[in-house]
Amino acid sequence: MKKDIFVIMSGLVLMLSSCDSWLLEPSPGVTKLEDFYSVGKTAIQSTNAAYVPLMWEFHSTYFPEWFIGDVVSDDALKGGQSVGDMSDVYDMENFKTNSNNTFLLDFYRAQYQGVQRCNLPIREIPLMTPDSVMDESVQKRLVGELKFLRAMYYFRLVRVFGGVPLVTEPIESSVDWKQPRALKDSVYAQIIRDLEDANSKLWKKSEYSAEDLGRATKGAAQAMLLKANLYIHDYAEAKRWGDSIMLSNEYDLVSNYADNFTLAGENGPESVFEIQYMEDPTSDYGEGEGFTRGTFTVILTRSRSSKLGGGWGFNKPTQNLFDEYETGDPRRDATILNPTDSQIETREQEIYLGDRYLNRKYALMNNDGTYYKLTHATRGSINNKVIRYADVLLMYAEACCELNDLTPAETALERVRARARGTESILPAFPYGNYLENQTDLRKAIRHERRVELAMEGHRWFDLCRWGVAKEVMDAYKAGETAVARAEMATFIAGKHELMPIPSKEIDLNPMDQNPKY
Repeated sequence: MKKDIFVIMSGLVLMLSSCDSWLLEPSPGVTKLEDFYSVGKTAIQSTNAAYVPLMWEFHSTYFPEWFIGDVVSDDALKGGQSVGDMSDVYDMENFKTNSNNTFLLDFYRAQYQGVQRCNLPIREIPLMTPDSVMDESVQKRLVGELKFLRAMYYFRLVRVFGGVPLVTEPIESSVDWKQPRALKDSVYAQIIRDLEDANSKLWKKSEYSAEDLGRATKGAAQAMLLKANLYIHDYAEAKRWGDSIMLSNEYDLVSNYADNFTLAGENGPESVFEIQYMEDPTSDYGEGEGFTRGTFTVILTRSRSSKLGGGWGFNKPTQNLFDEYETGDPRRDATILNPTDSQIETREQEIYLGDRYLNRKYALMNNDGTYYKLTHATRGSINNKVIRYADVLLMYAEACCELNDLTPAETALERVRARARGTESILPAFPYGNYLENQTDLRKAIRHERRVELAMEGHRWFDLCRWGVAKEVMDAYKAGETAVARAEMATFIAGKHELMPIPSKEIDLNPMDQNPKY
């Protein structure tokens, strides 16, 4: 009897236990973090995903970084169908920007999505056990790639907005959502820490297989360390990193300058870091944020004329830039397309505030002057050359010049000019023209060379700001522009317009101080 009661009671206990156990079971379709980061393939996929926000150019508006780097500077006018086309960019180029600018909101949020895609795998990948897909060398490299990418996202933010919230851990709770705005110097210090760690972990470019070209490399980290140290005016440290990348013998200038801007020239010997795009016929109308893997830059910068291919006509090189080139410099015609009257279809839509020029570099032009046919109506396949070796040489020349170490500065400058010169009797070595053999004139020559070598690649505005000359250059540029262009421009205010305003929607979500005078 007692035995029967024990059996019955035992059965009830088991039944109650089993009925209760479902409360402790994981929800269907939910993967625990430790289960997700369990195999090397996942680590690689997570790292790949962290590259993707670099590619983004469209959400609620188009937001390629060159709309700031080129259009806000003296190198380009906005273009498009009219002054009202891309009104957010019109405001930026004419120093009328407000904190409700949609371009800046999309740009700001895209970079932070990139940061968050880095923060989690940076924490989790080092805790994983290596396997046949991810050995210890690959594991270390992946963390290096992620540190490089996080530095890149913060570099993009700090150049545009100054100090921003500095988040280096995953945001896993609403309690962690509100973050204080860090000082600009603190952001640069974090960028340099990440890049130095990346440099210690990454592989050389030559150590990657062909299918992995485009990943961050040791040389890319060193080039970014060179650049970041220029921005904080630590020229000795910048020179040190320049020496390192140059002595690696991993990079060289291609013989023909224009080859850098062809599909065949992608990831070549001059490429230090490129944002990778590819042919993708997938329709993405209304989708935004990288629904396809192509770039909008091609269609955005092509002529609006159907006779040339029917683009949208943005990022139009200025007369001021055109005139900056020395006589015979072949880089001018590789950079700027000057359409003939017969090629211009509708003058009112194609000549913007008196400017007829077109950006040739990223328009994907064939040798016969026609446009390469896109497989998608709005997306092209050409990579964005973020860092070329010519840029490295000119940054190195700048660092040496500022240290008054003129001989290596002149040598690096001459390498860039010699490539552009080719076999022609043009572009003489420094000192040339009215330049004298001194630091002041060499500085001017290097700044000129950066402008013509890297024109329409998104560098100019950021160069002007870090040199501290944005006010004087933009005032002089405005004075020389057409009357119709001058009529659209507001007065440049020093101490304000070197930075863009923090988007008001971000301040609403995370209260922080606005940039001065906005």
